[in-house]
Amino acid sequence: MIDATPDFPVQFMEAQSHFVGQSFGGIFLTHAHIGHYTGLMYLGREAMGASNTPVYCMPRMKAFLEANGPWSQLVTLGNIKLVELSSNQAVQLSSELQMIAVPVPHRDEFSETVGYEVVAQQSLFYVPDIDKWKIWEQPIEAVIAAVDYALLDGTFFSGDELPGRDLSTIPHPFVEESLKRFEALSSEERNKIHFIHLNHSNPLHDPNSSASKVVAGFGAYVAKKNMVFDLGK
Repeated sequence: MIDATPDFPVQFMEAQSHFVGQSFGGIFLTHAHIGHYTGLMYLGREAMGASNTPVYCMPRMKAFLEANGPWSQLVTLGNIKLVELSSNQAVQLSSELQMIAVPVPHRDEFSETVGYEVVAQQSLFYVPDIDKWKIWEQPIEAVIAAVDYALLDGTFFSGDELPGRDLSTIPHPFVEESLKRFEALSSEERNKIHFIHLNHSNPLHDPNSSASKVVAGFGAYVAKKNMVFDLGK
């Protein structure tokens, strides 16, 4: 599983139902913002009482969990086992599956931020949070070209979704900006793109909205709950 959201019990049950008969292999964390790691609380003795569940994370993320309660209690009680990752280094999960943590610029108050390249017979890039494509040293177009599926930060469709809030303090690449940047991509490359991590204000939640029609007309997609990406082809 990538990230443990506050809805972790639902995540866990859906994973169990989809992968019947398979043991839970662990959690890969992207960063220390509340929507991405606080579901770890359900592994504690007050809930699941898990034993040594592997939690893969970057060095600052690991230090944050070890030094701050209640997360530190999960470590001391052995509910979770922290596994430190290195930037751009593959973790071999099986003979056919690798995970690679790819650092991206984001609001790194408590930890660094990464996306993940999931590599099997086919590959997928997952990045729910990044400040802006233009400040990343790695061209996003090159990343899209190198994978079969690109699940990209689509938090906000445009900059006017939250009246009264300064969105520069919570930067993300607006979907409008991404579509503008990706105009030169071929239809094949556009078809790889699935926007994820939608804020509640994002009109892409409504498949009949004008925003959704813009994305569809571009040749990209909005990810849906329980979508399956087959990397074994």
